[in-house]
Amino acid sequence: MVKNQVQLITYPDSLGGDLKSLHHALDVYFPDVFKGGVHILPPFPSSGDRGFAPLTYLEIEPAFGDWADIRAIGERHDVLVDLMVNHISRQSPYFQDVLQHGRQSRYADLFLTLDKIWADGQPVQADIDKMFLRRSKPYSTFTIQDTGEELQVWTTFGKNDPSEQIDLDIRSEKVKQLFIQFFTCFKENNIKIVRLDAVGYVIKKLGTSCFFVEPEIYGFLDWIKELADSLDIELLPEVHSHYSIQYKLAEHGCWIYDFILPYRILDTLLNKDSRGLREYLRTRPAKQFTMLDCHDGVPVKPDLDDLIDTKDARKIVDTCVERGANLSLILSDEHKAPDGFDVHQIRCSYYSVLNCDDDAYLAARAIQFFAPGIPQVYYVGLLAGENDLERVRETGEGREINRRNYTLSEIGQSLEKEVVQRLLKLIRFRNEYEAFNGDFTVEEAAANEIRLSWTKGEFHCTLYINLDTMRPEIEYTDGEGVLVQLEV
Repeated sequence: MVKNQVQLITYPDSLGGDLKSLHHALDVYFPDVFKGGVHILPPFPSSGDRGFAPLTYLEIEPAFGDWADIRAIGERHDVLVDLMVNHISRQSPYFQDVLQHGRQSRYADLFLTLDKIWADGQPVQADIDKMFLRRSKPYSTFTIQDTGEELQVWTTFGKNDPSEQIDLDIRSEKVKQLFIQFFTCFKENNIKIVRLDAVGYVIKKLGTSCFFVEPEIYGFLDWIKELADSLDIELLPEVHSHYSIQYKLAEHGCWIYDFILPYRILDTLLNKDSRGLREYLRTRPAKQFTMLDCHDGVPVKPDLDDLIDTKDARKIVDTCVERGANLSLILSDEHKAPDGFDVHQIRCSYYSVLNCDDDAYLAARAIQFFAPGIPQVYYVGLLAGENDLERVRETGEGREINRRNYTLSEIGQSLEKEVVQRLLKLIRFRNEYEAFNGDFTVEEAAANEIRLSWTKGEFHCTLYINLDTMRPEIEYTDGEGVLVQLEV
């Protein structure tokens, strides 16, 4: 059962340098803060993409620690990890065996060779043009060591050619057996939640976008949910898509990510107009994980297609760029807006994109925490970290803007910041106040105001924000029915 309390998102080495230091930081600096759990971004051996090109899920990267460290964290915190169901590293023992022996490898059927898509194995550009691409072409060519023949394999992701991330053929029984092995390992090591990373890309079907292909995607989700349920593990599918697809997942009984909320809050605070946010909060599914910032960026397209005017979105994006953000763009012309708007994600520190305004940042977090769902706080946002422009220049990787690592000493220094202490107070209130397990209401308010409330029995709390001043105001009733002001 997922706990209705705040979770932390962090890399295994971002809070102190390894898993033991992460455990220490949780126990010493945040002992009563992350009662909802800890999402540890991929701690497995990986050949790229900061953990998202895993070699295996049966081991922990030695530089981070071992499974005993994960189990130790799991004794006090529900641990969430990622399973990249769409792909695995080209350096994995499975694909390395294929590179050696080609189609004679015992692992050959794990992977999606092009002859499983096109009968003659030759890609057809007209088919590719319909696909939602994450790189210029959805396949890579490799040379088999034993025979010298060329093998073309589907690769959805990867900046290099050939790609470092090799797609798995989820129709293969061998892939299903591999997933069973991985999930069994998770269960043995006290993993409570698994995020299905890139699950929207697992179905490849000619004539489609090869993204969230219906109804086939539901067959896979039902199979893997049955597996997870048998091991008492919750699933969180990660799908960046048109909001209607997210809602279909919710109707299917899945937890989903609220990838719409971060932009909605940003738009509300920058334009001092809450009407769009309030309408959204009235109609969205409740069974969601919420976030503001993460290791990628603030989602825009395709998550908010048909929800926002691209002219207005350009103004938001321009403001973010002026404040140091950089952009991830849509590659496929077919999936850009008619006017050419092509922003996939705004990459930034959420604190920086709000101009390091403490009140505005706390207002954003307060809205997130009052929105129904499981709130996740990214470690950089937890410490009110700012855009790391130097790291972007050093690496040439735009996502590094919001991925800085903290030593234990730097964590301690960050905790001295007033904005961080205010955020921790807000997290504790969200964790402990009983009304958040009750009924949610979006109250009537002026365009420049927000008023959200929760009620359960005698417990009632209200968030009020005047967007001209930004400072969040929270009132709640104590166990005696007395109205109390929470100072944040």
